Amino acid sequence: MTVRHGFVIIDKPSGITSHDVVAQLRKKLGTKRVGHAGTLDPMATGVLVLGINNATKFLQYITEGKKRYLATIRLGQSTSTDDKEGQILSTSDISGLSENEVTASFAKQMGTIMQIPSKVSAIKIGGERAYDLVRQGKDVDIPAREVTIYSLEVLGMRKSDFFDIDIDVQCSAGTYIRSIARDLGEALGVGGHLIALRRTEVSPFDLADCSALDNPEIRSLAESISSIMPMRHIDLQEMQELSFGRSLTKSDFAGIGVAIAPNGEVAAILENRDYGAQPLAVFNS
Repeated sequence: MTVRHGFVIIDKPSGITSHDVVAQLRKKLGTKRVGHAGTLDPMATGVLVLGINNATKFLQYITEGKKRYLATIRLGQSTSTDDKEGQILSTSDISGLSENEVTASFAKQMGTIMQIPSKVSAIKIGGERAYDLVRQGKDVDIPAREVTIYSLEVLGMRKSDFFDIDIDVQCSAGTYIRSIARDLGEALGVGGHLIALRRTEVSPFDLADCSALDNPEIRSLAESISSIMPMRHIDLQEMQELSFGRSLTKSDFAGIGVAIAPNGEVAAILENRDYGAQPLAVFNS
């Protein structure tokens, strides 16, 4: 396979880490320049966006975008990791819990809220990942952060020994679905955790864009980036200016965008400033 600059969208299977996917692609594609736009837990499945070669420079802009998940929350039990992989901390009777109470409690998590990430998240505290600190037996205190839940639709509810709820969530970057489960259980006084999670969208990519891990499809960087960032077509003279690290005249868009070379390839990442369009990164075709 000829390695190009672009994105690979994988439907990650359960039981492997996002880093496992990166390692497999590095070996398969013969390049170390592979990264991903947002970790999925080993138990989770779904859309994992990976950048190949120059596309790794654009992953930060994808990470900041909207996400969508299908998830199943179990009420009546809390765990140490806020999902089914952790140790059971408590079990409660859910027989008196009604669907209306669940729906009303979900409503309180809608919109822009302050959410405390799970203690076994990948957030760094003092230079170490929170989940590593937890494994070392250390107490982890992660401050709440602002996230936005754009929509949260209940797809189904099932009541037996526990109360299981299927949901479809659209949310901002930085939102933890495990925290939604934990907070729902705490608000209702019965405990809660996540038992299934599938990411269906990392804007602008969704499940329809996915290819198999054993047969990865590299999507063109120039074509893909047009749905993520504004584009500016430049000429050969402007390309030469960029090669010397010089700014161009201001772009007709605000903020950060992409310079496209005459050959259709991505030439640079540009940021509009008072004095012109400053190159943040310049690429060789």
